[in-house]
Amino acid sequence: MMGMQQVTSFVLRFQLTDIEVGSGKKYWRVKVTHVQDEKEALFQSIDEAMAYIKEIVGEC
Repeated sequence: MMGMQQVTSFVLRFQLTDIEVGSGKKYWRVKVTHVQDEKEALFQSIDEAMAYIKEIVGEC
């Protein structure tokens, strides 16, 4: 609906878990907290975390 305003907030926490010796590629653990629902989820990649956020925003 036009005119309705809704806010959905997320807190993302990135923890470095590993760095490849040869390439220097970094591996991250990403914790996503959905503020309104107070739900937390852990992911092994940024892409997985973004897919989760997209799912929640799609439900709004």
